[in-house]
Amino acid sequence: MMGDIKKIGTSEIKICKKGNLNLFNLDNVAQEVPIAMVYNGISHAVMMASPKDLTLFALGFSLSEGIIQAADEIRDININNYGSNGIELNIELSPRQFMALKTHRRNLTGRTGCGICGTEQLSQLFRPINPLPFTQSFSLNYLDQALSQLNTIQKIGQLTGCTHAAAWITPTGELAGGCEDIGRHVALDKLLGMKSREKWQNGAVLISSRASYEMVQKVATCGVEILFAISAVTSLAVEMAQKYQLTLVGFCRSGKATIFSYPERLTG
Repeated sequence: MMGDIKKIGTSEIKICKKGNLNLFNLDNVAQEVPIAMVYNGISHAVMMASPKDLTLFALGFSLSEGIIQAADEIRDININNYGSNGIELNIELSPRQFMALKTHRRNLTGRTGCGICGTEQLSQLFRPINPLPFTQSFSLNYLDQALSQLNTIQKIGQLTGCTHAAAWITPTGELAGGCEDIGRHVALDKLLGMKSREKWQNGAVLISSRASYEMVQKVATCGVEILFAISAVTSLAVEMAQKYQLTLVGFCRSGKATIFSYPERLTG
């Protein structure tokens, strides 16, 4: 049964384990909550996510989905919590951006951070994005330092083992900041919202998950030139990275990294 909420993003659940089914203890599990993105009163998307850093989620999702091009195109964000019925993020766009959204609107009702659920036409999968410039560089000698710090932003993950992380790393391997969520797409959206808020320019994105095409598309939409993934990459992610001129690096582990596109931005 559901216990008291210990902190935002986790709940305490009564559990027993193999070998002693009569012994019950409390354990932490990650919360999964339906979160609706509502633009100017019209519901646009429903995602399953962790109920924290929601303003960053609203900003980052709006940017990474191409709904806005700059943070100042959002006039206001209000959070309405309906308990077990979920959370609404009410986002007020400027009239110009709202008209553009209505023109290109899609019905997105997703699983946990689903990247393409509800897309109505195949043509909507691939947004036109200008090729990225070559303004960033990163020494792979600093990658291990960044990897060793990634778990510091996974407070819920440390309690539950149930979250993905996305972080902004500086050219010298420092973690400038990061976000976690049960959904890998949502963790990335939250980070991209944080990047916009903090106005980070120099650096790269590091994710704890695999890099599929929509992760590539999100970072490229937000002008990120380098994406590091701890896990694998997909063939379509590589194809899109080549199209966008994004440096895509997978299998980032201690002392290891596999570069799939545009190694020109890397040294070491």
